[in-house]
Amino acid sequence: MPDSMIDTSDIPEADEAFFKSAKLRQPLGPQRAHVPSVSVSYARTGRSTKANAFGMRPMQERAYEKRGEQYLLIKSPPASGKSRALMFIALDKLRNQGLKQAIIVVPEKSIGASFHDEPLAEYGFWADWHVEPKWNLCDAPGADNGGKVNSVGAFLASDDKVLVCTHATFRFAVDKFGVETFDDRLIAIDEFHHVSANPDNKLGLHLGQLIARDRTHIVAMTGSYFRGDADAVLAPQDEAKFDSVTYTYYEQLNGYDYLKQLDIGYFFYAGSYVDDILKVLDPAEKTIIHIPSVNSRESTKDKIKEVEHIISALGEWQGVDVATGFQLVKIPSGRVLRIADLVEDDPGRRDRVSAALKDPAQKNNRDHVDIIIALGMAKEGFDWIWCEHALTIGYRASLTEIVQIIGRATRDAPGKTRARFTNLIAEPDASEEAVTEAVNDTLKAIAASLLMEQVLAPRFEFKPKNPASGPVEGFDYGEGGYDPSKCNVGFNEETGQFQIEIKGLVAPKSEDAQRICQQDLNEVIAAFVQDKTSIERGLFDEELVPEDLTVVRMGKIIKDRYPELDEEDQEAVRQHAVAALNLTQKAKEVALGGAGGQGEQGPNTAFVDGVRKYAMDVRELDIDLIDRINPFGEAYAILAKSMSEESLKQVKAVIAAKRASMTINDARELAKRALKFKQERGRLPSIMSADAWEKRMAEGVAFLARMKAEAARG
Repeated sequence: MPDSMIDTSDIPEADEAFFKSAKLRQPLGPQRAHVPSVSVSYARTGRSTKANAFGMRPMQERAYEKRGEQYLLIKSPPASGKSRALMFIALDKLRNQGLKQAIIVVPEKSIGASFHDEPLAEYGFWADWHVEPKWNLCDAPGADNGGKVNSVGAFLASDDKVLVCTHATFRFAVDKFGVETFDDRLIAIDEFHHVSANPDNKLGLHLGQLIARDRTHIVAMTGSYFRGDADAVLAPQDEAKFDSVTYTYYEQLNGYDYLKQLDIGYFFYAGSYVDDILKVLDPAEKTIIHIPSVNSRESTKDKIKEVEHIISALGEWQGVDVATGFQLVKIPSGRVLRIADLVEDDPGRRDRVSAALKDPAQKNNRDHVDIIIALGMAKEGFDWIWCEHALTIGYRASLTEIVQIIGRATRDAPGKTRARFTNLIAEPDASEEAVTEAVNDTLKAIAASLLMEQVLAPRFEFKPKNPASGPVEGFDYGEGGYDPSKCNVGFNEETGQFQIEIKGLVAPKSEDAQRICQQDLNEVIAAFVQDKTSIERGLFDEELVPEDLTVVRMGKIIKDRYPELDEEDQEAVRQHAVAALNLTQKAKEVALGGAGGQGEQGPNTAFVDGVRKYAMDVRELDIDLIDRINPFGEAYAILAKSMSEESLKQVKAVIAAKRASMTINDARELAKRALKFKQERGRLPSIMSADAWEKRMAEGVAFLARMKAEAARG
């Protein structure tokens, strides 16, 4: 490394002393640990990157077909081309649908660059995308609530067509000018998950007012439609007005040219994470490390020292690259790593590093940087195609944040065949308060992992098995083809879609129920896997009757979430959600070789083979059988392999200590199911039955009878 490239002059004395002393330390270099992971593999068809005659990739073409809708919600993964899809739609609305102007609203200034001029006509479209420089307010200096709001007013009064601004600027502009000022215009909201139906969410409030007035067109775009443990993005009555375009993660990743495998895993550590980080961090992989929030349990409360410790664990510090501000660290092999530190408090140094990461001239240079260490940055909208490993320390409260972080690693790039996300989580320690907090974080991390497995898997379409059932064109039914005498599993590799026949399945009747079953099962599953009672019992209740979760708890979640559906449609949604979750878990079990082991299936077929093998191994694929699967069983098998025996005992003890007895609501739901049982079999469930679910229904009836008798006695 030439001396002219290394600079220590802008490093505070204490930091310099630390880094110089780091040269004298031996790198920690522990043996890297096996991270229990779920691996989803893809076929690399190249389809998602191929353009049509208008220059549109498949997701953009799908969105453009819906360009005439007044309210459009585009749900599509990072890097699938949502920004350009919006350009095509906005240009059509301005030229052919009579709208005056388009206002593009992004969450932060850096994302405004996604809407700079694009020569779309070069690729076959009928117009170019152009934004007058003065109307891209993300590039303008100043605060969101100052001159930029007046600029919005000036734009509205002008003949120009497109404005780009932040969510904050737009909120202040609506406050100042009123919703009616935006009549006959397109409002396009990027990263739509920032909106919330909560009355305290200003952007959500304004959106509700615009929809109520019904004079604007709205296009909303997001790669992650979850809000973790928080509020729904839209009120149900508003969401019903939106037509959705859904492009799945499977479609996107399956259609790449290079990336063929994505691993999602978690690893538990004891003590300080900086002592264990090299067990999961491979310096040979391009990595983004997100260190924990200073308010979290995992943080040492000194973020600067954490970064120093990570750097010293990797190797000998060599100085700072003058041009980029990257830290230069020599690892034991002799290679010098280029590490971008975005945790740095000094704004000048941090801005130099940030600017170097965004340098367009380096976008396709794999050797530009090796590791990025960040805290709040390098998530949403951050584009580093070479990232192979997103390593996150500590639980993240929002599923949206996890989706965004994983999205950093799912870009396609030459030579990049595998990517992974690892969540490094603190094991519970001895004190009761810390154990309880650690248990909660562990459960949330497992819930996030289960949901990501669902998000990344192929899409399920379930059909009731009946005498009229038959094969559907485009689906491969495996060796021997379609068999009319059994429940079949078809798979369409091009669309990444399963078609699965299930005996006894209730089909959704209403349009709303059909939409939920086709597009929104992951939202239902997100609510279920985050339900504390469900995940605690599913993982740690050894006497669990699975139907308590799949029928009773899931049934309650559906009723609370979709009160407008009738009972039959609620049951249809429940069955579809349980089938999607449990078949994913069964496929995982087969793909991993059972009970958290490692299977030997081929990389592109493990998941598909897992679903198919499970369907073939059972006598008949019916909904009662699927309801009898504990959705958290395989997660526990992996947990037991990744957590120390002592910690696992502590977790079990914490959960056992607060296990609740049957509630009146649970008993009512069980009694309803008992009534259905009686209608089908001509008798009530027996409390002496050997069948656990029949016995549980009988217990519910007995519980209600006791409550009624006690009430009669006064």
